[in-house]
Amino acid sequence: MAGTTAAAPMDIDAAAVRPATKGKATLSAAAAVKSSPWVEKYRPQSLADVAAHRDIVDTIDRLTDENRLPHLLLYGPPGTGKTSTILAVARKIYGSQYGNMILELNASDERGIGVVRQQIQDFASAHSLSFGAKPAVKLVLLDEADAMTKDAQFALRRVIEKYTRSTRFALICNHVNKIIPALQSRCTRFRFAPLDGTNVSERLQHVIKSEGLDVDKGGLTALVRLSNGDMRKALNILQSTHMASSQITEEAVYLCTGNPMPKDIEQIASWLLNEPFSTSFKCTPNYHYISDTKMRKGLALIDIIREVTMFVFKINMPSNVRVKLINDLADIEYRLTFACNDKLQLGALISTFTTARTAMVAAAA
Repeated sequence: MAGTTAAAPMDIDAAAVRPATKGKATLSAAAAVKSSPWVEKYRPQSLADVAAHRDIVDTIDRLTDENRLPHLLLYGPPGTGKTSTILAVARKIYGSQYGNMILELNASDERGIGVVRQQIQDFASAHSLSFGAKPAVKLVLLDEADAMTKDAQFALRRVIEKYTRSTRFALICNHVNKIIPALQSRCTRFRFAPLDGTNVSERLQHVIKSEGLDVDKGGLTALVRLSNGDMRKALNILQSTHMASSQITEEAVYLCTGNPMPKDIEQIASWLLNEPFSTSFKCTPNYHYISDTKMRKGLALIDIIREVTMFVFKINMPSNVRVKLINDLADIEYRLTFACNDKLQLGALISTFTTARTAMVAAAA
């Protein structure tokens, strides 16, 4: 009896502990999902979820259905859906065996000839377990393949040839010219162009609805404009702005990213085209010009130049003046990348527009 009575409290304690541990694990998992970056949280899980490039996605989908998937080379600017597309393909092919059938190497891994000869070759040569009639084909995913050394690329060429029957290779890169021609010829190439503004807007609206955010029309337009076709950048800006401000407006987006507001660029362009050099360069007692606006609003000169360059294309001026102006602006931006003095380069910017204005007056006369 004594033994039985002693065992009862232990059983009760154990039973009481289990639900508490489970509840704690559930809470921590929910917190992890909530705090995860939206780039990963809203990454497409299937080919149907990929925001754009339907022609490319449909082609790859059809090749996958017909079991004729070739070696792939996906290239284009960052944030256009290259990695998401190939990962969605892998999930479709392998399902629950995804982790065992794919070898993923990123730019953070060592990418020398040793990795190709050991890690990749070992994975490709290993026999895959399959319960179907035919053995499943494995997938080697090389992200940022343009970071691979030339020796590694030449070694990979032979590995691709040798293990074609059992393994498919998917190379992802931003600059296709850094991939040797021998590798390019062994792969089917697909170029992922920067996303169209409509596609970026639709995906952002999906995230906004899911997260219950307060975003006005100006804020959404600013997000699409600043993303420049990069979906990853758009989501990062959206999440950063949401953390900084409860309401996501155009001003909140520009303040969060540090980019100059369009109205500030219009004002600066107006000063550059209408005011004399001495007035534009310094701050007068009654009026704040370029130098003071730049300091008060914390604007980077290189950002001002990039935005003003886009503004130049909208102004009606003789072609030869426009060509000279853009060429001079490109030189100033190039010098700024080498950490030249900001004050001197601001003077160069104003003097360039002063010269262009003089040329326009002469052409009109």
